[in-house]
Amino acid sequence: MDEQKTTPPAPPRPDSQPGAAPPAGQNPPRHSAQPGAMPPAPRGPSAQPGAVPTPRPAPAPTPYDIPTLGEEFDRAKWTLPPAQIVAIAIAGVAIVVAIVMYVERYKPVSAGSLDNVASVELADHNSVMAVINVTVRNISQRPLWIHEVTAGVDTDKGKFSDDAASAVDFDRYYQAYPSLKEHALPALMPEMKIAPGGELKGTVIVSFPVNQDTFNKRKSLSVTVLPYDQRALVLSSGASGGK
Repeated sequence: MDEQKTTPPAPPRPDSQPGAAPPAGQNPPRHSAQPGAMPPAPRGPSAQPGAVPTPRPAPAPTPYDIPTLGEEFDRAKWTLPPAQIVAIAIAGVAIVVAIVMYVERYKPVSAGSLDNVASVELADHNSVMAVINVTVRNISQRPLWIHEVTAGVDTDKGKFSDDAASAVDFDRYYQAYPSLKEHALPALMPEMKIAPGGELKGTVIVSFPVNQDTFNKRKSLSVTVLPYDQRALVLSSGASGGK
């Protein structure tokens, strides 16, 4: 009996070969997503080959005043409070300062006057010695101590000043020029005390490098009394017609 040759079955064809087109009428096989692979394009009537996706509408602008990324945050707009608050604060500070200045304003502690002036021309005929009587009143609520006494004269030849002579020299001046003693009072000296509400009358003797005629035609004459820890008291008068 002849043996029949059995033909082995053909090996199954793979569904797809690399680069081969799928059989007609069949959909291409779906492959599972690989890591890093792009997701498949959406299907449906809205996704057509070559169609441009519709852009989303831009969000409405935020009504709050928020700085942009390109704006510096150290600008006054972001570091200072609103202008109205700043203006109110400045006005308040100005009012407080004005009140303090008014309360602490300077109040005079003394007053006075020039009462009498006498002068003589010295032997060199280029200078004079003047005797000036003054009154100083203490109008403060505490004792007033005299620290310094000076005098000045303003003439056509210029302005000149001198410190008051020491009281120990008064008798020597009066002996040399007796006319100076006619209206003289006790010397007004440093370290003298004036009680609150009280007054002190005294004489100041000074000399200036001008002749008698220039002194008589002076523009002004002044005596400055400087107390301790207080402003100076300046007593002045104009020309006295030869006094």
